Amino acid sequence: MSLNNAQVLMHPVRLRIWQSFLGDRALTTSQLRDELPEIPPASLYRHVNLLVRHGVLSVVAERRVRGATERTYVLRVAASTITDQELEHMTAEQQRDAFMAYIAGLLGHFDHYLAGADIDYRRDGVGYTVAGLWLDDAEFSEFVRELVNVVRPRLANAPAAGRRRRILGTVFIPAGGAQQEPAQRPG
Repeated sequence: MSLNNAQVLMHPVRLRIWQSFLGDRALTTSQLRDELPEIPPASLYRHVNLLVRHGVLSVVAERRVRGATERTYVLRVAASTITDQELEHMTAEQQRDAFMAYIAGLLGHFDHYLAGADIDYRRDGVGYTVAGLWLDDAEFSEFVRELVNVVRPRLANAPAAGRRRRILGTVFIPAGGAQQEPAQRPG
């Protein structure tokens, strides 16, 4: 059976692996096991191999360790994108499953953070919120462009002393089915 990018990526374990590589990271499976200890090693290796077969991960280095070959992988961002055409052909159930896999990935990162020894929400900049914005289509497009312009230059940051990899997740969901007028406020 041939899988498309959506089917490859939208599995909770593979999504967690994919997210581990965000930030231009090169990791071995041993390093992945350390980051994702809740995933059994055999399952981790199986999912990494599938991501390599589908071109999402690429081997950039190999070395011999105790008679075995240890591979270092990087994320191929261009090959790990769900196309607009794939999105258009996903059923509501597939979209729900994809969203659940996304949420599970975020939850996994949060659980990993909570398992740390030195947690300080304020110092670490931990936060999550939901906001309702009244935007027409043009305002929404402008908002997304502005957000991309803020984030894009920071995506190029390399690991360095004092830098900590931070996970940014965004979700845009239209509220309600039809366009709504704001409620009149008593004046």
